[in-house]
Amino acid sequence: MTNLKDKKILVTGGSRGIGAAIVKHLAQCGAKVAFTYTSRPDAAESVIQSLANPEQHLCLAMDVTKAESVEQGYQKVLEFFGGALDGLVNNAGITKDQLFLRMKEQDFDDVLNVNLKGTFLLCKQATKTMMKQKMGSIVNITSVIGQTGNPGQANYAASKAAVEAMSKSLALEFGSRQIRINCVAPGFIETEMTHILTAEQKEKILDKVPLGRMAYANEVASAVAFLLSSDASYITGHTLNVNGGLFLG
Repeated sequence: MTNLKDKKILVTGGSRGIGAAIVKHLAQCGAKVAFTYTSRPDAAESVIQSLANPEQHLCLAMDVTKAESVEQGYQKVLEFFGGALDGLVNNAGITKDQLFLRMKEQDFDDVLNVNLKGTFLLCKQATKTMMKQKMGSIVNITSVIGQTGNPGQANYAASKAAVEAMSKSLALEFGSRQIRINCVAPGFIETEMTHILTAEQKEKILDKVPLGRMAYANEVASAVAFLLSSDASYITGHTLNVNGGLFLG
């Protein structure tokens, strides 16, 4: 297992799905984890209680689209961690799918605000701390959809492609301070969202995946842990695709 012993890491959107898997895996790797949630304190508390030594970890509400909420929440995290932060995982994200001509402007704005602006606001806070430390690692969760596009997901694809491009720019800006910024781009993942798909829908998806199955959330979490760790000390500006070989066909 990747060694993240005593590393202090913040994960956004960590109360369920891929985010919860990331939180649990980082804690198993030895990290002290703070994570945010938006509207499900019960789910967040459940994640905390599932961790060994839950008092070493923190969950807190945060609206990643609001600069004031991000700044206030980030200060709480810094206080909890004693003023240091080794890693940030920007996982908070939403979808509001609709065919383009039917897509409402609000649906476009909402997805960009959470997925892109939220990542921007958290990176801005974290890089200030990491610049003082002259070290740190940021992993932004993007998506295969940001690389390939997908009908009905123009807003989501745009947001994830933008995060990937922004991450490359930040890697260039902060490399001299030994701050690494990378992305993990999941493909199709076994989550609550995919459980509602019909057998026919799943078959169409898996026909595109050379490995013939969806990923498990912990496989995404393992990739995140690697990029946060010293094992990836010479990797920055990179997107690690966890997609079962989608681009090979």
